[in-house]
Amino acid sequence: MLTQQELHAALVCRHGAAIQSKIDRATIGIAGLGGLGSNIAVLLARLGVGHLVLVDFDKVDITNLHRQHYTMDDLGVPKAQALKKQLIAINPYLNYETYIEKVLPENAARLFAGCDIVCEAFDRADQKAMLIETLLDALPDAPIISGSGMAGYGSANAIRTEKRFSRLYLCGDGVSDISDGLGLMAPRVAVCAAHQATMALRLLLGEREP
Repeated sequence: MLTQQELHAALVCRHGAAIQSKIDRATIGIAGLGGLGSNIAVLLARLGVGHLVLVDFDKVDITNLHRQHYTMDDLGVPKAQALKKQLIAINPYLNYETYIEKVLPENAARLFAGCDIVCEAFDRADQKAMLIETLLDALPDAPIISGSGMAGYGSANAIRTEKRFSRLYLCGDGVSDISDGLGLMAPRVAVCAAHQATMALRLLLGEREP
């Protein structure tokens, strides 16, 4: 098994010492660990983000396997627990803080207190709006990165990142929705997750525009 020093040296070799130092010190929260959230978490762990706060009340189900970062061995396991196991296999030297609970207006500030950035990764529009409104008010210094519009099999080039207000970023095509009869498929969901992870990285490095 690689030592912490060996793994970190490899990250520094690929990313550069100054950049990796900023990544090391970061705390990023992920609300919802489904198709978006599980993929975002894997990407951030591969970057070496020092502290990830992972929140989801649900368990892995057969309907998750086609687009979420889980396997059949994870069926019936709380998503936060299953994902933490995967992330430890990628980088066991990061700090993974997990909560198996539903995010509500009453607990959102507590769950994500201390996060430099929060990635919103819920399925339903009302849940997305709730979290964004709550955290923009409760965490005045933390940018929010939200996913909006990744359903179906349209061109991946339609998925983009846009800045809304001073601290809200929206990733997706802004149009497609499962309520229109469009399914959620792994490639487009992963593209949107990569947009969110990329924007998180840019924010950590001082970039404020998509």
